[in-house]
Amino acid sequence: MIEPLQSARRGPEKAGSVVVFLHGYGADGTDLLGLSEPLAQHLPTTAFYAPDAPEPCRNNPMGYQWFPIPWLDGSSEVDARISMGQSVAALNEFLDTVLAAEALTADRMVLVGFSQGTMMALQVAPRRDDAVAGVVGFSGRLLSPETLATEARVHPPVLLIHGDQDEVVPFDDMAVAGQALQGAGFTVYGHVMEGTGHGISPDGLSVALAFLKEHLRD
Repeated sequence: MIEPLQSARRGPEKAGSVVVFLHGYGADGTDLLGLSEPLAQHLPTTAFYAPDAPEPCRNNPMGYQWFPIPWLDGSSEVDARISMGQSVAALNEFLDTVLAAEALTADRMVLVGFSQGTMMALQVAPRRDDAVAGVVGFSGRLLSPETLATEARVHPPVLLIHGDQDEVVPFDDMAVAGQALQGAGFTVYGHVMEGTGHGISPDGLSVALAFLKEHLRD
């Protein structure tokens, strides 16, 4: 049995669209939920969700992980694959639950990931039955780009945003992901946060907001 993900929600009681934030390795949902404050001013009918990943982080017990990272925490590749599969199932169930609770269809939802959360968003969104309105991926990478073309069932638009001074997830991973996504038939947009490390700069958030406003129009 899949344990339901725990999540906070912000937004109007009756929402016309939904943004789901997916946090990075060792963080939690509240780490990204603060982004809802500047975004909500421009998206007044949007509800924001920020679930915690299902596992305590091996390197930071106060935070959570979507899956272990062998070169960081000493886990095995088998552990990582099994864990990711479980997190994919939990996240899919969570997204279905949110859409049902809000009485919305998938085209009224955007996934916004950071780092490992971006990896999850790019793993889950293309393989769902119904396409979400879009995916915003900050500072992440595409897992198994070689299998995307054959495994993708839907092709939501994707915005990739990455700092050119990222010391955690190499900046070059943005190009790898973009090329694989385009090759698999996705519409891909990109923005480079110049002089930015592993984080979200004001210009990156502004570009993400423009994408959200475009793809969550009432």
